[in-house]
Amino acid sequence: MLELRSVEVRYGAAVALRDVSLRIDPGELVCVVGPNGAGKSTLINVIAGIHRAASGTITLGSRDVTRLPACRFCAEGVAIVPEGRRLFTTMTVRENLELGSYRSGARATRRMSLKRVASMFRPMGDWFDRPAGALSGGQQQMVAIARALMSRPRLLLLDEPSLGLAPVIVLELFDIIKRVNAEGVSVLLVEQNVAMALDIAARAYVLEQGCIVATGTPEALLREPHIRRAYLGADAEADGTAGAK
Repeated sequence: MLELRSVEVRYGAAVALRDVSLRIDPGELVCVVGPNGAGKSTLINVIAGIHRAASGTITLGSRDVTRLPACRFCAEGVAIVPEGRRLFTTMTVRENLELGSYRSGARATRRMSLKRVASMFRPMGDWFDRPAGALSGGQQQMVAIARALMSRPRLLLLDEPSLGLAPVIVLELFDIIKRVNAEGVSVLLVEQNVAMALDIAARAYVLEQGCIVATGTPEALLREPHIRRAYLGADAEADGTAGAK
């Protein structure tokens, strides 16, 4: 579905990502975790076409999209929910959602897609005529995800969807992410809530200082003492996992 091979991203002379290789299989939910400044947002933005890779290749399906113009990534079936949501706050919820359905193929199913997201993100239908800026943070995040789904993507990129939200809203959002994935949409989740991300992901990558330092199933990663200490605050020796492989 998606494969990155030896991707490097630079900001001027500074290297943000170095030799990053990653894959997402069709219908798979993969998460990327790591500390602040590790390059997680850069990674998701290069997959969305917002940043250009300095070297390496990005393949979507059978198509090399490494040098594809940013405006073409949506047409290839990629949708991103950026950190901070970035809604048009003075526009209504309906108008924000409709902006997500302008790619070829999505316009024809706009009415059906509106009904779909209204049923998935209840009670979003009651918000359609309200300005997006009048909603709570959690409601705005739901609108941002729904807007991405309006394009009928095959790959959904989520950048820190739980950031700044109440725990009860986070639980609801992660349940929705699981439902979206269960419908066949491949998902790449960049998330600082490591425990919840690992709970729903099929596989995970750990990114540190622009490099992938570990990868595997959540179960395998959680058996690694340094992963537990660094990202879950767990005492590996106390819970008997020290030296686990």
